[in-house]
Amino acid sequence: MTAVRKSITSSVLELVLVVAGALGLALVIQAFIVKPYRIPSGSMFPTLHINQRLLVDRIGMSFSSLHVGEIIVFHPPSDTSSCANPSEGSTPSGQDSLMACDVVGRGPSSDTFIKRVVGLPGDRISIVNGKVMRNGVFEKAPYIVPCVGAPHCTFSGTITIPRDAYFVMGDNRPDSEDSRFWGPIRSSWIIGQAFFTYWPPDRIGFL
Repeated sequence: MTAVRKSITSSVLELVLVVAGALGLALVIQAFIVKPYRIPSGSMFPTLHINQRLLVDRIGMSFSSLHVGEIIVFHPPSDTSSCANPSEGSTPSGQDSLMACDVVGRGPSSDTFIKRVVGLPGDRISIVNGKVMRNGVFEKAPYIVPCVGAPHCTFSGTITIPRDAYFVMGDNRPDSEDSRFWGPIRSSWIIGQAFFTYWPPDRIGFL
């Protein structure tokens, strides 16, 4: 084999190794560090629009706790059609109770949702006109769509969030399927915190 052929073979092998290493690194980053997501619905409008792209931090929660107001990606309960307690949330008959759902479902589904954290473990909350009263104080939420008049806008009964569970709601309060109807989520169901939106270009920025 001539020196030229050895050089070409060496260059091709080096390129293959670089590409393989880059792909491997990209897979590791997506699996354990940062993962991109696309917004599939309008439940987080006006904060996030349909087809908007964002990045989710998958390791940050290993070093810090969640806070009210943070946007997270997670697996919802396996059954989001009603609350595990038939007298709360969205009932099997399709009616809305006076009490939001405070029971964690049996287990997570494979689906992926994105919502905002509005209640932490041990918090006492009620919901009036789409706004959360948390431990006696209404949330300051200028980013939500007003929710007035519809039955699911108000769950005036007070519930307590279970230990190791979080209550989540969409910013589009009149049009969001969330913890009001199917209950809090376990911390182990949470994939990560959304922290940056990169598409479309006119909405690039931190969340």
